[in-house]
Amino acid sequence: MDRRQELTQQDLAHLWHPFTQMGLWPGEPPLIIERAEGNWLIDVEGKRYLDGVSSLWVTVHGHNHPAISAAIAAQLKDLDHSTLLGLSHPLAIRLAGELAAITPAGLSKVFYSESGSTAVEIALKMAFQYWRQAGRPEKQTFVTLEGAYHGDTLGAVSVGGIDLFHQVYGPLLFPVHRLPQPHCRLCRLGLTHPACDLACAQALEPILQRHGQEICALIVEPRVQGAAGIIVQPPGYVRRLWEIARAHDVLFIADEVATGFGRTGQMFACQLEGIEPDLMCLGKGLTGGVLPLAATLASQRIHDAFLGRFDEFKTFFHGHTYTGNPIACAAACASLELMRQNDLVVSLVPRIEQLRQGLARLARMPHVIEVRQQGLMAGIELTADKAGALAYEPGLRMGHQVIMACRPLGVIIRPLGDTVVLMPPLASSEQEIAHLLRAVETAIAQVTEGRQP
Repeated sequence: MDRRQELTQQDLAHLWHPFTQMGLWPGEPPLIIERAEGNWLIDVEGKRYLDGVSSLWVTVHGHNHPAISAAIAAQLKDLDHSTLLGLSHPLAIRLAGELAAITPAGLSKVFYSESGSTAVEIALKMAFQYWRQAGRPEKQTFVTLEGAYHGDTLGAVSVGGIDLFHQVYGPLLFPVHRLPQPHCRLCRLGLTHPACDLACAQALEPILQRHGQEICALIVEPRVQGAAGIIVQPPGYVRRLWEIARAHDVLFIADEVATGFGRTGQMFACQLEGIEPDLMCLGKGLTGGVLPLAATLASQRIHDAFLGRFDEFKTFFHGHTYTGNPIACAAACASLELMRQNDLVVSLVPRIEQLRQGLARLARMPHVIEVRQQGLMAGIELTADKAGALAYEPGLRMGHQVIMACRPLGVIIRPLGDTVVLMPPLASSEQEIAHLLRAVETAIAQVTEGRQP
């Protein structure tokens, strides 16, 4: 038995994979990644694959970047871990200051955790407790979007809106108010953009007129609903929501776990709309995609509502064992330094345009009904019948078939249903983006039209 077979047997015997139907897993022996070089993943047999999904939307500078590896190694010589409960350490302090400096104005306080889900949980709890301590305990509910995804912990699932993921947990969740999804091609309001005047955003107004006294916060993935299928919101949508929420004294939570750190073409998606949220959730690309670290940023107004005498018990009673881990903070500081050195946002412009042009060609394919892009986030939605807008039967797993057809072509990506998602590392070269687009076009033609590469 060779090494790959041995590892496969052990995987099948013991490992439970996330978002994976394990009953089907033995039919597709796992691709076992052993090494990485730059933007490429290398399996145990030495085969190379472009990391077209940025290892779940996190990779910024490529894998094993020497500057980040050096920062981690240096930190390991000094301090591997120390709690932030009652103590502090230099890199947690430094990183908090850097995050406050580069995020939208007013976000001056940083609370660390380990994942996007926990960053969202923290924001929800902060918003809820803020109003209790501000003398408005009746403000307890949240507004969210249809098709939202904010993570997999129970609070995050409650404000999520993807039935496939969340419906089974219904009895465990708290109720929320929901806005129609800003999906222009499938507008639930039956309107057409831009004549609609952003009616899907304006729908927040009557909700807050009726229920504003009980609503503590609105939570939004600004500009792109990622897990919903890369649903790109029309320009002005997020700002309209922010303005309405602010007029009704409802907090605005920006979930930038997926959209932050350059992914949308700006450092943060909120900057595309010029808004200043009360709370912002960060994760994924925070460490350059190297180590688990997340952050919830809060305004001074929110932070100050938690100040008081010990016996007032206004403390934010929340914390994680590895909150602000020094090694993860070292990686994050090194990643932010690389972003500055490489002028990240400016450097992305030609790659975003290259991706746009390539996607325009894919959009003309007979079984592609829509292509959606914001920065280096893209979704290619497949259809059984373009003219009739007929979806494939779910059991055909067409999106899955396409991503599997990409593997022999040297590309790893993941689908969201029958939407093929492209999420290349931000450091991708012109040649790598071209390789990604060629492979995806070939795979779609092969799977949907029976063509051979």
